[in-house]
Amino acid sequence: MTTSTACLHVDKTLGGFDSRRRSVFYGIASRPASVSFDCRRRRNLEIKAAGSTYGNYFRVTTFGESHGGGVGCVIDGCPPRLTLSEADIQEELDRRRPGQSRITTPRKETDTCKIYSGVSEGLTTGSPIMVSVPNTDQRGGDYKEMSTAYRPSHADATYDFKYGIRSVQGGGRSSARETIGRVAAGAVAKKILKKFAGTEILAYVSQVYKVVLPEGLVDHETLTLDQIESNIVRCPDPEYAEKMIAAIDTVRVRGDSVGGVVTCIVRGAPRGLGSPVFDKLEAELAKGILSLPASKGFEFGSGFAGTFLMGSEHNDEFYTDDSGRIRTRTNRSGGIQGGISNGEVIYMRAAFKPTSTIGRKQNTVTRDKLDMELIARGRHDPCVVPRAVPMVEAQVALVL
Repeated sequence: MTTSTACLHVDKTLGGFDSRRRSVFYGIASRPASVSFDCRRRRNLEIKAAGSTYGNYFRVTTFGESHGGGVGCVIDGCPPRLTLSEADIQEELDRRRPGQSRITTPRKETDTCKIYSGVSEGLTTGSPIMVSVPNTDQRGGDYKEMSTAYRPSHADATYDFKYGIRSVQGGGRSSARETIGRVAAGAVAKKILKKFAGTEILAYVSQVYKVVLPEGLVDHETLTLDQIESNIVRCPDPEYAEKMIAAIDTVRVRGDSVGGVVTCIVRGAPRGLGSPVFDKLEAELAKGILSLPASKGFEFGSGFAGTFLMGSEHNDEFYTDDSGRIRTRTNRSGGIQGGISNGEVIYMRAAFKPTSTIGRKQNTVTRDKLDMELIARGRHDPCVVPRAVPMVEAQVALVL
């Protein structure tokens, strides 16, 4: 126990209290020191809000709230003389913006970005890069009932429990609108990875509700961005894309929602990324992916399915290819072994829950602990995974 939570009494004739170290020290005496704790005096617990900055060498801080003036990011650690324009970032933001199809939220935002610093005459200067996107289609009145009532499975309650205050309109920092900053920063990270390592990151929807894209149907060696962007659900297989769209349409008209899975691959990742033991690459990727809104699960390589195999079936055997490079014949390891990338394609899957804000009646309680029924208003995605695709790509880029 420290002096921040209790009153400490020390017999000063025998020793004393070092306030700098917050510990008791004793002098030489013929009898032991007397130490007692008075627990009647307590200080109020102070909560430090943190967690909006990610990274070490390439550091990103996101800012803004769903119904505030705007959102964005500050990027620190970008190397100088990298070609960068607002158009480079806008291309990625357009993939995640709301209102892009009938299966996304109808909120209309252009998400037009502006670079305020860190770029001069089309080249990065090495100083912090600030990117901002204004909010232009807020409807705070839609959240009147939710100012006192907690949406089931939403962050409303936990933000209130922790901080005693929350941004009611749009969910504040718990809104997926926060990811604009990540996607903007991810666009820069993608350019760095491509330029210096030839690394390419692609993600696509592999499951919506009970419509599951069969394993192996998509060739990760030849997959292209055009295939992914060929339909509104971002599934590279046309047949399964139509099934997924139909599944979303079915719940959308009912005011309900469904979840799904996003698969992400990394091609051309250099060997040696990741460090034992607490900084393993898959651990870093898991942390990044699970920090995304609505994420509920992460697996890489064979994942949980690998538990159904024996070692003789699961092991990736090594061989030397025609160029003299050591490779693996299979890739159940997902491009990572022992927490370190091995040069093969890295692939992972992220599970996203059904959107918690739905237009159907649900039982909940108010801040005053009164029971009530809530029908949430507002504009929300019936399924988050189509727009989660660029978010996943960006977060993986930030990790790498």
